[in-house]
Amino acid sequence: MTDQLFEVHIRQILDGDKTGLSAIYVEYNPMIYSVVYEILKNPQNAEDVTSEFFIKLWQQIAATYRFGGKHRAWLITIAHNMAIDFLRKNHPAQSVEELEEAGDSVTMSVPPSDDDIITRLTLKQALGTLEEDERQIINLKIMGELTFREISHILQKPIGTVTWKYANAIKKLRRCRYE
Repeated sequence: MTDQLFEVHIRQILDGDKTGLSAIYVEYNPMIYSVVYEILKNPQNAEDVTSEFFIKLWQQIAATYRFGGKHRAWLITIAHNMAIDFLRKNHPAQSVEELEEAGDSVTMSVPPSDDDIITRLTLKQALGTLEEDERQIINLKIMGELTFREISHILQKPIGTVTWKYANAIKKLRRCRYE
């Protein structure tokens, strides 16, 4: 979705027209879920936060959008912050880093085929070779289609660190035969 089309949909939301929200939801639900899941490591919690994201987009967040901006980075930043807030609210005694390391395993609600299991296990194993921040950077770069500068801003890491970690992650994935 282009920035211009996104802004049309934001205007629809601001006018109370749910078709704008619907269009944004259809386009960005997988990306938002992926960003949130990468932090929470729990499918049910990720679904809850993703749903809350779109409810808040409808109720209040759309009013904070600055027209002429980069909408993907804006959406991902909000989703990322909501996931971190969820961790802090539900696990106040633990640091975010401890929670991310102790994340739950993936469960699937629909029984997958044998080919799906083999593919997912292989992909999961390949991603498992990455450090947590490398996985986040790969996710934001590939799923979010963000620039390194945008990722640097979202993760609050220097751009050199982001590009270096991305390059290392790609090398590790290539060793696992993933492009």
